Amino acid sequence: MKIKITNSIQLFDNEIVERFVRSGGAGGQNVNKVATAVQLRFDIKRSPNLPDYIRKKILDLPDNRITKDGVIIIFADRHRSQELNRRDARERLFEVIRNAARTPKHRIKTKPTFTAKKKRLEGKTKRGSLKKLRTQKIQID
Repeated sequence: MKIKITNSIQLFDNEIVERFVRSGGAGGQNVNKVATAVQLRFDIKRSPNLPDYIRKKILDLPDNRITKDGVIIIFADRHRSQELNRRDARERLFEVIRNAARTPKHRIKTKPTFTAKKKRLEGKTKRGSLKKLRTQKIQID
């Protein structure tokens, strides 16, 4: 089964490995019995469906969830149910991939208008004359 992440990127379901472990923290009677936390693993380096430029972007991220072998490990235990934690872990993985696929908007250089330059220079002149008045007062006394 394929999972659509963006219009151009789809992952196979078997590329994502999920392991269910016991969750820490409050949970009542279920906390010691039911494995609700999810440990999701996705091999970035060996995924055939990731384009090379996205793979490189993800591997270059300063993210401590990515191992030296190029595997991203996402641990999800925010919710009390296994299904919600599973969905949360997958969504966090997809968000990492979507962010890497996003191209940054190019900045268009602009020049300040004549009025803006004039206003800036007038402000500088006004401030300078104010400071000049202060020094004159000290010399008179």
